[in-house]
Amino acid sequence: MKPTRIAVLAAVLIGVAVVVWAVVRFWYTSLPLLPWTMVPSLLLLALGELYTAFFTRARIQHKPGTKPIEPLVAARLAALAKASSHAAAVLAGGFAGMAVFLASSLDKPSPRRDFFVSGGTALAGLALIGAALFLEYACRVPKGPEDEDDHRHASRA
Repeated sequence: MKPTRIAVLAAVLIGVAVVVWAVVRFWYTSLPLLPWTMVPSLLLLALGELYTAFFTRARIQHKPGTKPIEPLVAARLAALAKASSHAAAVLAGGFAGMAVFLASSLDKPSPRRDFFVSGGTALAGLALIGAALFLEYACRVPKGPEDEDDHRHASRA
């Protein structure tokens, strides 16, 4: 599995934001109020992934007082991190697109409420992206001395 590329996440986020902005322009009046519960849900997921990242990193680096991590567990955590960063990019983009649309209607109560909910959800999605990227980074196996020797021999060839 290759590391997640931030450029891909940014492209997904911006692409979804543009599509949602275009769609919401025509159908906003028929949409129900946005649920505020997405903000704490995404923040709790981000917090969980940050917590997991710190302990996973310590276990992979064999810090004193930690139990070594099974390779399959680390691979599953890396897959979780990659999946949640992509899902969070879609969510953050969608809610950012809605917030951009609603920014021009802040004088009305319902659009103003939806603006703050969608903006908060987009920010929480960005927090989840950051936490997921850190979890993915924490799952990397540290390079040992033999890896550096292999790299030096490969660059000479």
